[in-house]
Amino acid sequence: MKTTIILTAAAASLALAGCGTQMGDRIASGAAIGGGVGLAAGGVGVVPGAIIGGAVGALTPPENVNLGEPVWDE
Repeated sequence: MKTTIILTAAAASLALAGCGTQMGDRIASGAAIGGGVGLAAGGVGVVPGAIIGGAVGALTPPENVNLGEPVWDE
């Protein structure tokens, strides 16, 4: 069960790894990755992980972390 959760979170993280230059894209991908990490860490940290990930995505300028166009914009 935990292996499935970890693999699902890893796949979601890889799918959402393309942080865009728009703030909304960075917030969404940061929240999804943070929530996935919180889920993989035991499930209790989903909400705090999503909040922290979204905040980091909002506060990080695109010049610092730019992995290209988001997957959903292609």
